[in-house]
Amino acid sequence: MRVLFVCLGNICRSPTAEGVLRHKLREAGLADQVEVASAGTGDWHVGHPPDKRSQAAAKLRGYDLSNQRAQQVTRADFATYDLILAMDKSNLRSLEALQPVKGRAELDLFLRRYQSELDEVPDPYHDCEQGFERVLDLIERASDLLVIELKGRL
Repeated sequence: MRVLFVCLGNICRSPTAEGVLRHKLREAGLADQVEVASAGTGDWHVGHPPDKRSQAAAKLRGYDLSNQRAQQVTRADFATYDLILAMDKSNLRSLEALQPVKGRAELDLFLRRYQSELDEVPDPYHDCEQGFERVLDLIERASDLLVIELKGRL
């Protein structure tokens, strides 16, 4: 099973979701059965590590994002991944426009699929540190439900 998280620049939300899900999969004993990655719809930060504020907030909760590097989503990802989860509606529209007709990936909004509170993970890039904490709160709750779904699909 392969999961790809997608946000705009792949330096805040999607790498945080990747790090959180990897951690939760290890805790659930599923790390060897699920491949997790993240990407951005834009190419501005390709090759760069996650935003320092994302890394700091994640580290306070026990998640290590330091080895991740931003990459841009490609059409080939729709054949590689089983589940592609967008952080917001704008990125979902970009993914839908990029998605090939015969792509195997299931495409959805991350929070819409796993929470009822919000549809979108807000972009904390222009926010203060509390914005990054809020993003982590949302991602952790949704990731718990994603792990349950993945267990059932394996």
